[in-house]
Amino acid sequence: MSNPDAYISLICSLPGSERLFIAKQPPLSRLRLERRLKALKPEDARVLQVLENALSWSAYDMDVTDAQAIGRCKQALKEVPQPTLRKLFMERIEMRTVIAAMRLRKRGEGAPSGAFGMGRWSRHIPANWSDPGFRLETPMPWVKEAHQLLESDDPLGLERLLLSVSQKQLKRHAARHFFDFEAVAIYVLIWNIFDRWSQSNAEDAAKRFEALAQQAMANVTDIDFEGVSA
Repeated sequence: MSNPDAYISLICSLPGSERLFIAKQPPLSRLRLERRLKALKPEDARVLQVLENALSWSAYDMDVTDAQAIGRCKQALKEVPQPTLRKLFMERIEMRTVIAAMRLRKRGEGAPSGAFGMGRWSRHIPANWSDPGFRLETPMPWVKEAHQLLESDDPLGLERLLLSVSQKQLKRHAARHFFDFEAVAIYVLIWNIFDRWSQSNAEDAAKRFEALAQQAMANVTDIDFEGVSA
């Protein structure tokens, strides 16, 4: 954007919504959202595309192994220069790491050797494998409920929880950004959460979680995680 006021105009054109689990659809269509996003500078549009592809709620279903997913996330981090966006990216990846570990454990697998997944807790999780929440209740207060929902075979409830936690994380970052690119990117990621929930149902959620359970990071200890940070 060559005009510094363009970001203000863009943000002001995006309708807000707080009704994540009540609204039947996002506050505007993807088509209308894309039209507004044409105002982004090419380099910002590229970063947003990288974030959406890496954090997509559906991009890892069925055919993508966890090793491939982690490789994709590591590459994405290299293409996201903004500290806030890198931090929220890692928060989402750490969430996925915890849930993948819970799925693996539920299948009866023992603690992986070495690091597991990505983020701050990649070594902490295997070291606390027998604890229901991997002793992460303080930094991740939602892990106890996630464990209960997974153990009770409630995939839709688990998906609702994860979407809610993700939205709260994003809104926390949004409170520090108003009329800049980060504010736009956060808005789009929240839009994706609304869109995901609007398409969710119990049967589809069960299929997604079963597919991911079959892939649950059994071989990720062979991947080099050094150099990855928030």
